[in-house]
Amino acid sequence: MPTVQVPAAIDPEAVAQARLGIPDQRILELVVEAFGALSDQTRAKMLYALVRRSLCVRDLALTVGASESAVSHHLRLLRDRRLVRPVRREGNQMEYRLDDHHLGALFQEAEYHADHVRSSLADHPYPEPPSTDP
Repeated sequence: MPTVQVPAAIDPEAVAQARLGIPDQRILELVVEAFGALSDQTRAKMLYALVRRSLCVRDLALTVGASESAVSHHLRLLRDRRLVRPVRREGNQMEYRLDDHHLGALFQEAEYHADHVRSSLADHPYPEPPSTDP
């Protein structure tokens, strides 16, 4: 079997620093799964609606303009990726809510990006996190 020769880096220090920004494999898999779930407009609408409040399948279907069957199918995928979770309302009635608050923040950042693209705005510096150096 022939060996594959890996080319030398132009800037080995830059490559080493860039690799430090890549999360471990499991985190990377979960991020890719979450973004994959967000890649469908109906699911994105559903999640936007659930940022505001929990909803049952019928009300969620009416909100996003999809059938209850389609919404149920999408909810199953979103549950599997831990983006939503069911909560019991009265009797057998189930509502769905976001699994955690991070999705709202992710949407806000995506909207900022979309606004920059739509308006052809230049990038701006992102606030640096506070230094932990003494």
